[in-house]
Amino acid sequence: MNQTKSTQIRSWLFTPATRPDRFAKAAASGADVCIIDLEDSVAPADKAKARQTALGYLAQPVAGSCGRALRMNGLESRFGLADLHALLESSASPDYLVLPKTESAGHLHILDRLLTESGKATRLIALIESAQGLAACETIAASTPRLEALLFGAADMSADLGAGTAWAPLAYARSRLIAACALAGVLAIDSPFFDVKDHEGLTHEMTQAVALGFAGKAAIHPNQIAPINAALTPSPDAVARARTILAENAKGVGVVEGQMVDEAIARKARRTLAAAGETIQNKPS
Repeated sequence: MNQTKSTQIRSWLFTPATRPDRFAKAAASGADVCIIDLEDSVAPADKAKARQTALGYLAQPVAGSCGRALRMNGLESRFGLADLHALLESSASPDYLVLPKTESAGHLHILDRLLTESGKATRLIALIESAQGLAACETIAASTPRLEALLFGAADMSADLGAGTAWAPLAYARSRLIAACALAGVLAIDSPFFDVKDHEGLTHEMTQAVALGFAGKAAIHPNQIAPINAALTPSPDAVARARTILAENAKGVGVVEGQMVDEAIARKARRTLAAAGETIQNKPS
């Protein structure tokens, strides 16, 4: 059997690149990844200054355990091309580069080649937020080994579909994205919950996101991080049960707490331990 160690990447916090005063607070929020945003939260007149600020920050040594990401503008916009050129020419090497409005694998192939040429190990996050992107999400998810995750964009998706932004109208889109991620072996990250004062609403949506299969969720305010991390971190009881299931499964088909244990149940147990950040034993192929 092989051993693997899963890294927890549960919470992804967006911070506008125009607010460098918030960068340290975001890094100290407990988020697993802090995303410096050059796209939706930055007005066109502020793009150039925001780009300079973001890349200057990302070129500094990492402080703390929070991963760092940059959301650029779309590749089919002049702002996006300027973002990409500036990143490639800079000493900044963020852990992740988030590409908005990803609608084809070709977008990611371009980024992969250019990042490789510039010697950057930056991983890619494809933001799926349109009907066209959703239609191509299986191809996008399998586009390049540099791809870390698909991120669901609820606001733009609802506008493109003419659907409501509530959970139910976008359930199919979320489900298709999760299936594409499972097929390609990449992470599925849910859209932010946009009402920062509705803590009950966030908790309810997190319950649905976990049940559907999301491995992470984006946030737009530091006070959303703790509930996201809590919902996506298995409880001690769940971890103990997963260990028991794997121990029983190693003997063959068995029973744990009245439930038959077979390889399907064992796969879920391995996912639980991976989400808890534990080293797990993989079933040999």
